Amino acid sequence: MIPPKPKARPDRVSLWRYVKLFRQDILSAQPARLYRAWMAEFKTPFFRSYLVNQPDLVKTVLKDRPMDFPKSGRISEGLRPLLGESVFLTNGATWQRQRRIIDPAFEGGRLRETFAAMWAASDAARTRLIARAGEEVEIEEFTSHAAADVIFRTLFSIPIEDEVAQQVFHEFRTYQRSQPILNLAAFVPLPNWMPRFFRKDTKATARRIRTLISGLCEARAAEITSSTAPDDLATKIMTTVDPETGETFDAQEMVDQVAIFFLAGHETSASALAWTLYLMATHPEWQDKVAAEAQALSGDFSEVSKLKVSRDVFREALRLYPPVPMMVRETTCPEHFRNRTLPKGSQVVLSPWHLHRHERLWDRPDDFDPARWQTENGKTCGREAYMPFSAGARVCTGAGFAMVEGVLLLSLLLRDMKVAPVAGKEPVPEAHLTVRSRDGIWLKVSRR
Repeated sequence: MIPPKPKARPDRVSLWRYVKLFRQDILSAQPARLYRAWMAEFKTPFFRSYLVNQPDLVKTVLKDRPMDFPKSGRISEGLRPLLGESVFLTNGATWQRQRRIIDPAFEGGRLRETFAAMWAASDAARTRLIARAGEEVEIEEFTSHAAADVIFRTLFSIPIEDEVAQQVFHEFRTYQRSQPILNLAAFVPLPNWMPRFFRKDTKATARRIRTLISGLCEARAAEITSSTAPDDLATKIMTTVDPETGETFDAQEMVDQVAIFFLAGHETSASALAWTLYLMATHPEWQDKVAAEAQALSGDFSEVSKLKVSRDVFREALRLYPPVPMMVRETTCPEHFRNRTLPKGSQVVLSPWHLHRHERLWDRPDDFDPARWQTENGKTCGREAYMPFSAGARVCTGAGFAMVEGVLLLSLLLRDMKVAPVAGKEPVPEAHLTVRSRDGIWLKVSRR
């Protein structure tokens, strides 16, 4: 079967119709021609936007000249109440300083050190799913809980059952439901002094989340001072000194960074795992292969590298359902792409969703086929047209972490459990903060 994807809009619509569609769902607001286009232009009264699919131009923006194409402030307008000046939103020297402090926490050696916490969270998720055997489960809610548990255990050494962890988890769920991807400032350029208009519930939820995170960070700072802090990601980040300035993050900066770790690390992982489990339910032959490979798992970090089937399955799910469907950069000077001049201040949209399904690049782009990664076309596209975690200097800091987490959770869950689709409840993909299903993803779970 062909995995579901959103129905495309008509090729031409008015600006206000587009804005309305975009607020409802980023993906169905786009025309079908983007699955074949190398570049497409979209004009508004206030700015021009160019979606770029041509691999060498994507490389120019993300890898060759990333500092010439900073992140656009338009999309970040709607996220600042929660994320402040986090590494996800900043540019230039501020972003470079933040990466110098954050990156060491996610280096290869740290994955081995955090694996025990990741395994504990994955095993807890397996136990929770076993308890639901024989039921129909809304799997996105389940994977959100599992991914949050991984974040809490690896970042602050607390399980999701911890009272504060529970509060943060539920507040994040509320925030995701209340926060549209766009507000007025995304389409109309507003001066810095002008107040931004956010929904009251969005602002209130963001304040509650930041207060809870601030409490966790203050408690950890006290443990660091008394030399009783566990050796987890939070401790590593809070004690890492910027080699150029000799400074660490202050309290406000740390709250900003933890907020994006939760939003990006938890939300994207939950989305990716949910869609992977759905694809396993609809492709039982691959589900059985993952389960067979997982039988040897015992909890040793070295075993992860042997999960080759699970890795290809997870990569294929990320291709079809990249958690972050679009990324927006901005030109700092006029650029010349495909015989067009992009004025300074233009929005350059890079769409993993369209690039991963591009009809002129991939063989059978809408099919689920983990075996493609061993073909010549798959290997070429994997290098040139695959970016579920972005690419280049601004590649997701936790990309390696996410690949271990996703593969481990998938393997451990399917080792003992089977998932099957629920008749009449095919999911409809739509994108707000990440690619989710409009009415959830319902699966029937049973013991293997």
